[in-house]
Amino acid sequence: MPDFTLRRATADDSKRLTRLVRTSSAYAGEYASMVDGYQVGGSYIEHHPVHVAVDAGGRVLGFYALLLDEAELDLAFVADDAQGLGIGRLLIAHMLEEGRAAGLDSIRVVAHPPAEEFYVRTGARRTGTVQPTGRIHWARPELRYDLTADAA
Repeated sequence: MPDFTLRRATADDSKRLTRLVRTSSAYAGEYASMVDGYQVGGSYIEHHPVHVAVDAGGRVLGFYALLLDEAELDLAFVADDAQGLGIGRLLIAHMLEEGRAAGLDSIRVVAHPPAEEFYVRTGARRTGTVQPTGRIHWARPELRYDLTADAA
């Protein structure tokens, strides 16, 4: 696994996080419309717990954003060339600890369909399906992490 640091994101990370979202190969083809023009804004980063994994050179390897008021994982991305290195698992583990520390009982995830298996492998359970809306023309799996159970 590459050497990396996990830290709270700042507004200065906005452009790099936006680039990671927009260039993710997970959102190619039919899913491209979901991230077309998407921006991870500085005010969003300052308002929500957003944590970023960076390598020793400061390159963004991945990040997540947790919406505490909604108890929902809003964003989770790992750079294409950093996938399979355990960074996503560590981001999720950190997110779960942040949720517990904030007093949450569970965290909801409305997943990108190809990511459902990853969330299940990291302890989420499927709770339903979110039907298409707006520019999202496909059903999305709804999952939930239970934070009241002992950490796995």
